[in-house]
Amino acid sequence: MTVHAAAQTADTVVTGLREVFETARTRPLRWRLDQLAAIERLCDEQEPAIAAALAEDLGRSAAEAWLGDITSTKGEAAYARRHVRKWMRRPRQSLPLAQLPGRGWVQYDPLGVVLIIGPWNYPVYLSLAPLVAAVAAGNCAVIKPSELAPATSALLARLVPRYLDSDAIRVVEGDAQTTQDLLAQGFDHALFTGGTEVGRKIMAAAAPTLTPVTLELGGKSPVIVTADADLDVAARRLAWVKMLNSGQTCIAPDYVLADAAIADELVAKIVDAIGRFRAGEPDTSLPIVNQRQFDRLVSLLSSTTGHVVAGGKWDTGRLRIEPTVVVDPAPTDPVMGEEIFGPILPVLRVDSPEAAIRFVNSRPKPLALYVFTGSQRRGRKIIDAAPSGGAVINHIAMHCLVPQLPFGGVGASGMGAYHGRWGFETLSHRRAVLAKPAKPDPSLMYPPYTDRALSIMRRLM
Repeated sequence: MTVHAAAQTADTVVTGLREVFETARTRPLRWRLDQLAAIERLCDEQEPAIAAALAEDLGRSAAEAWLGDITSTKGEAAYARRHVRKWMRRPRQSLPLAQLPGRGWVQYDPLGVVLIIGPWNYPVYLSLAPLVAAVAAGNCAVIKPSELAPATSALLARLVPRYLDSDAIRVVEGDAQTTQDLLAQGFDHALFTGGTEVGRKIMAAAAPTLTPVTLELGGKSPVIVTADADLDVAARRLAWVKMLNSGQTCIAPDYVLADAAIADELVAKIVDAIGRFRAGEPDTSLPIVNQRQFDRLVSLLSSTTGHVVAGGKWDTGRLRIEPTVVVDPAPTDPVMGEEIFGPILPVLRVDSPEAAIRFVNSRPKPLALYVFTGSQRRGRKIIDAAPSGGAVINHIAMHCLVPQLPFGGVGASGMGAYHGRWGFETLSHRRAVLAKPAKPDPSLMYPPYTDRALSIMRRLM
């Protein structure tokens, strides 16, 4: 498709969705409930097809497909379906004496037409979870899946019109130019999940049309392990989430800051957990999505000054890398300078929790912060001292699976949040409404103002 033709397609799609939105068909509760239930059915009925597409695109196992993309999406849709009626209520607000008689309330109006730009690493969940927020709020939507997960993109393009309102929800496939063409049309909101550098481009492309954006980006999410932590639990949870989707997860643990007193023991337990989790697998290495990502990860490994204590090998022909643990790389190493987004885990020794906090705060704010400690009080103290998009004490990444919690970044790791009610509110206009009767209509409110009228107004207002 030529650039001109792609731009024409974007214009046609967005114009059509605006016409549908103007009919108000997406506003009723019944439409919203139907779309949310349809997303749940899609997840249930199409699990084998989704798993097959993810295996083709990412080499993902069926179990990881279910955990990372299917059950997480269904959970978001089910939670929204159970609560959207309550979210749509118009809460009354008290009024000051000067505004009586009258009534005030806040109502959540649909924004209009929303653009969802999905990533390649969890291409179903991170396309359909934002859609849950969009339809719960009563919007029309365009889903632009990632071209780097072509099988899943094609599957979404085929399934979404089968399950959902095809007049109000459209899937547009294409490359980065397609995304730019869509953004040029102007949307009422755009939600992008991806890397920080691309996020800057999305924000710039949205600026000419003043399209508000929610950016779910990445960053180097640190793990702080204190001397009193349960090291067996910490090691298992670190190894498990780090290897999930080959480490290609925006909230994966990027590096570990371990108290020097327990660092060696922790490293040994992480290495042991990796070995146990990969036991019985015909290949202990993990698949990487494409050549560019593979080359980048190999470069990080090749240039590190740290000591590789596990893994460290790669297969260029098959684009696979072993789960790798690197101990004490220099803070200036490339592996410590950019988001890893792969199965490489640096572990650095620190003298104290305070030293770990200083290290984290000397770098851009991460998408997530993880703390393993035997003291909940100490855990709260650490997360209070180190800003991040989200935080978890004694686990990794689980906050993402809780619809009751907002999910989002801060600073370079993103802006805005969604999930659950937070997504509903993000993709709604929080509208203030004041309803006044025609009477009384005191004349002192109108000019010309006498001294007596102003005196009374000053006391009232």
